[in-house]
Amino acid sequence: MATRPQEKPEVQELLQRHPAEIAEILSTLREEEAVELLRRLYLKRAAAPLGEMDPEEAARLLAELNRDEAVRILSHMDPDDAVDLLAELPQKMVEDILRRLEERERKELSELLSYPPDTAGGLMSPEVVALPQDMTCQEAIEALRRVAEEKETVYYAYVVDEDRRLIGVLSLRELVFAHPETPIREIMHTDVMSVPVHLDVEEVARLFDRYNFLALPVVDEEGRLLGIVTVDDVIDVIREEATEDMYRLAAAPLEERVDTPWYRALRLRLPWLGLSLPTALLAGSVVGAFEPVIARVVALAVFMPIIAKIGGNAGMQTVTIVTRGIALGEVPKGRGWRLLAKELILGVLDGLAVGAAVGAVAYAWRGNFFLGLVVGLAMTFNLVAGGVAGVAIPLTLRALRQDPALASAIFLTTVTDALGFFFLLGLGLLFIDRL
Repeated sequence: MATRPQEKPEVQELLQRHPAEIAEILSTLREEEAVELLRRLYLKRAAAPLGEMDPEEAARLLAELNRDEAVRILSHMDPDDAVDLLAELPQKMVEDILRRLEERERKELSELLSYPPDTAGGLMSPEVVALPQDMTCQEAIEALRRVAEEKETVYYAYVVDEDRRLIGVLSLRELVFAHPETPIREIMHTDVMSVPVHLDVEEVARLFDRYNFLALPVVDEEGRLLGIVTVDDVIDVIREEATEDMYRLAAAPLEERVDTPWYRALRLRLPWLGLSLPTALLAGSVVGAFEPVIARVVALAVFMPIIAKIGGNAGMQTVTIVTRGIALGEVPKGRGWRLLAKELILGVLDGLAVGAAVGAVAYAWRGNFFLGLVVGLAMTFNLVAGGVAGVAIPLTLRALRQDPALASAIFLTTVTDALGFFFLLGLGLLFIDRL
């Protein structure tokens, strides 16, 4: 009888670890070392760690294996994880891998790949427990025992009719304590909540957050049960969306990570820096237009970066709060005027407080009341402008059906820099004879 070769001690120890820990180790290794470790872990055991990794990173490792090895790994992965990984591979490679899979697996993965990745269908797993309504409780328990090892989750058992339309959900506790001969249709809950297959993943995540679900069934247009979205998949969505918003607010490339090589990071960052260059030139043109004022009152140049910086900080506070509110569904359409009114009030009050402080510093420095007045008013106006822009930019992007976090920082900085310089130097021109 053939026996499996003796594992090296470090691999034997590694097999005792959680797949997430193995995934972390794979991520720290060079690509060739990670691929070799996958082979030594035995292909079946490599599936779970790859499912825990970032799909793009896992796809790079899988692409280094030969096709038979890749197929064996994918066949042992949860379908939703396998689809995420396949979506990162070249189309020809995907087609080749699918051809090598068994018919059932090929059909299952092909169907999942047909759904957009940012929808409930692209997030779901088809491994859902669906029981016919004419089953007894005893038959249902036996059916659950048979599929327990195959299904991703048994948080809930769903009841379907003869056309697989979702008609109810079973509480596993009630199922266990019910009389064995009781039909499950008598104990099922008919007010089951489900999500349409094409619902945006952000909306799915909001439902989980609002109702604290562990899983939600996914249905098609006719109400037929297609699959299930579980809380672990939603956590991944929340993390990815939060990361995406954070990167976009900072105008950083979404593809870059801390371990991205410098030459690739350079290629990713340059376009964003190029986008910010025209906006910086716009702010510079405002300064150029008031060059004679700066030449006569050099003291104004000292306060230019202060006013622009404080206005930008105030605007970023507003942009962050409004963008988060939009992402969480807290800013329905038509509520923008209320937000603008709030920011106008805050801008005036913050502006008066900070403007008075900066104006006092200017007066103490030069002993000129009008210099303090110009600096204080410019600060007040720019804080108001920053607050208004912080509301208007994300709401405008949403109205244009763009991500509200998309380059908001670049647009906001342009507004607060250009207007800050304009207010300070324009007021300086108005009071030039008093300065």
